[in-house]
Amino acid sequence: MPKPYPKEFRDDVVRVARSREPGQQLRQIAADFGISESCLTNWLKQADVEDGVKPGTTVAENAELRELKRRNRLLEQENEVLRRAAAYLSQESAPKMMFPLVRELAAGQHPIRVPVTVTCRVLKLCRQQYYRWLACPVSNADLAWAYRANVLFDAHRDDPAFGYRYCRDEAGDAGEQMCARTAWAICSTNAWWSVFSKKRAGRPRPGPPVHDDLLAFEDDKGRTRHDFTAVQAVNTVWLTDITEHKTGEGKLYLCAIKDACSGRIVGYSIDSRMKSKLAVAAVNSAVARRAANGVDVAACIVHSDRGSQFRSRKFVKRLGHHQLVGSMGRVGACGDNAAMESFFALLQKNVLNQRQWDTREDLRIAIVTWIERTYHRRRRQDRLGRLTPIEYETTMTTPADQAA
Repeated sequence: MPKPYPKEFRDDVVRVARSREPGQQLRQIAADFGISESCLTNWLKQADVEDGVKPGTTVAENAELRELKRRNRLLEQENEVLRRAAAYLSQESAPKMMFPLVRELAAGQHPIRVPVTVTCRVLKLCRQQYYRWLACPVSNADLAWAYRANVLFDAHRDDPAFGYRYCRDEAGDAGEQMCARTAWAICSTNAWWSVFSKKRAGRPRPGPPVHDDLLAFEDDKGRTRHDFTAVQAVNTVWLTDITEHKTGEGKLYLCAIKDACSGRIVGYSIDSRMKSKLAVAAVNSAVARRAANGVDVAACIVHSDRGSQFRSRKFVKRLGHHQLVGSMGRVGACGDNAAMESFFALLQKNVLNQRQWDTREDLRIAIVTWIERTYHRRRRQDRLGRLTPIEYETTMTTPADQAA
């Protein structure tokens, strides 16, 4: 069963369909976006239900019903925990630890089986400590760590000007010997810093790359080059970047992902703020749209610049979640992502610079329409043999690849 298209893509298609010109049929709009007419009709019906135009159950109402059922089940579990805890504490020979009760409830020895997470939350217990207690008593390493932390804390409290090195010397005099690395780890974990620690000032430098440049090579003169035309297979290398444009309501940001082989924009995300979630949403959109066509994109290289959005933990984690491979160019070298810059130049010339945009909504519809209708299906490219990106992927992709 094919996976559903991303929500942002569906909303964009509905916007374009609603704002279509008189006489323009839904069949043509569906063809422009690569979906069936029945699919577009269903999206429009659901959008009318969401907007209150037609009767029906909205997505929010279905989600609310599921949430109420989940809350009801959770309340039953919490009541069972409180009832059993009251009976447990009323016993004369009851131990001080509540962990045996947690184990009994999780084992299902009572009418209602309560997960460990719910019991620990109701009784305000630490779940990690419960599992450590369940496995074995406190280890010698943890006990030694605690003793060392105590003496380091005493040294730091006596003189806050001491860093971890001086605190380590004081701990050695108190009988707790440790290496400098251990002292640094303990002080760093507990944020015991010297009050005279230096603060960085001035203009921040670009952050280090979180990925190597997998597309770079050296020419005969030893200069670093990138040849994006050398990519011979679809879904092998993706290029991504972020562009912005002003409107009457403020700036609008577009994060697009382009297939280096076919030139197709496999995914994009548009938002009013340039944060890490913009890049994450673009990756999710690309993977979802490829998955909707039955294509596996695992091991595909995603090449970008060193922008903070692409170096964020959320973006790197999302690449790993989809089994994608990250790649980054150099600082201040626009040629390292020239193929993506050329697409943004076309977008700037054909859409952004055509007129003044009063609202973000108008510009968004114009961008989406140009990408899906003109760039993908009408703009022929010389390097593709005078084919459009959609035609190239259709003719050059083997049946085995399409079924993968």
